[in-house]
Amino acid sequence: MQNRESTDSSAWRTLFVAVLCILSLVFLTLRRAQAQANPSAISAQLSAAAQGSRTDAAVPVIAFADALTKARGNNPQLQSAFTALGLAHQDLVQSRAALLPNVTYNMGEIYTQPSQHGINNPGFIANNGVHEYIAQGNVHEALSLTNFADYGRAAAAQAVARAKSEIALRGLVVTVAQAYYGYLSAQRKYATAQRANEEAQRFLGISQKLEQGGEVAHSDVIKAQLQSQQIQRDLREAELGMNKSRLDLAVLIFRDFRENFTVVDDLATPQPLPTFDELKAAGARNNPDLRAAQAALRQASREVTSAWGGVLPALSLDYWYGIDANQFAVNGPDGIHNLGSAAAATLQVPLWSWGANLSKVKQADLQKKQAVVELSAAQRTLLANIRAFYDEAQAALAELELLRQSEQLAAESLRLINMRYQGGESTVLEVVDAQNALTTASNAYADGQVRFRIAMANLQTLTGKL
Repeated sequence: MQNRESTDSSAWRTLFVAVLCILSLVFLTLRRAQAQANPSAISAQLSAAAQGSRTDAAVPVIAFADALTKARGNNPQLQSAFTALGLAHQDLVQSRAALLPNVTYNMGEIYTQPSQHGINNPGFIANNGVHEYIAQGNVHEALSLTNFADYGRAAAAQAVARAKSEIALRGLVVTVAQAYYGYLSAQRKYATAQRANEEAQRFLGISQKLEQGGEVAHSDVIKAQLQSQQIQRDLREAELGMNKSRLDLAVLIFRDFRENFTVVDDLATPQPLPTFDELKAAGARNNPDLRAAQAALRQASREVTSAWGGVLPALSLDYWYGIDANQFAVNGPDGIHNLGSAAAATLQVPLWSWGANLSKVKQADLQKKQAVVELSAAQRTLLANIRAFYDEAQAALAELELLRQSEQLAAESLRLINMRYQGGESTVLEVVDAQNALTTASNAYADGQVRFRIAMANLQTLTGKL
């Protein structure tokens, strides 16, 4: 009995080991199949397990061209303009197809109640028999002035949509430039605020030491403390403005919202400014607003032609080939060949429409006159905008050197006044004024650089590329 129990226990142990081996084999097979299907994922898991929880990715560095490229794929207004362009192109395809012959195939069977005089005689005069089978192809061509005008109108509408998409694209350049260089300016202002805070803290320490030595009054320390507290508040506001401008830029350029990125600071290398005559010529060639107005005028002209098409005759041609017989067969029981062809030409002449067709002509003519006025206004507005943005860019470029010199002079003035204050030759008010002057000059220089970049971006919207 004991031997039997020992034998049963050994059998169960052997069965358990066998089950474990089978499960292990199945698990290894599944892991191998998963590794073959997605080896990169397995490698990534093994790498992560070996390196621990370190998953920090490199911080992307974004240049202005990169920011513009990323924003093009994310901006909903730009995508809407591109969608409108795609729809206009499909309208052109459909209008072109309307000018070409269309081929259709019809197949059907008509049953007519027989008359009382014979089982094969139909009761309706319009039909050829009790059973009539139709299996034929039809080539149809419609020729009218409206069809040709509609094709030209669709081509002009596509040109309008293309110009509007370029308007949206160039408008995005200004938006990205404002966000990109606004962020750079905010960074510089934050750095200026940090420098001012360090200077205020240093000056507060100097004034406290001079007070302890009996060289200045306690009022100087109070003034230095007030100045330090004010600069600390300015530092906090500058940090808030920098963070906000970074978020504004991130919304524009990243499809998956992120905050961890840096931008290339190219404010110190301004673009060369072309001459006004070069910009004027480029605007006449490349301005999308002007092209949109010109295409709208062409579209309105085609509308007039299309409206006149409703007054003039229209011609349609049809050709049929196939079976139209009482038997669905190539040859009938009496030996007649059922396959055949037929052709028809129809001339439709409009005679009376209670003035509706002429009213459409007048409507189209009014729209054309409006398009002429809008084209003239677009031409004048283009010249005025080129002059205004050119003057803005020219003034901003001329002031950049003055702003840079002002910043340098303000820094030198603060250095000298600090030395004079330590020597007892200057007052605390002069030091505070010098600190504020340096901060103002630095911020003005940053704003001047951004102003020139935005003016150049506005010129680019009018003239294409610079």
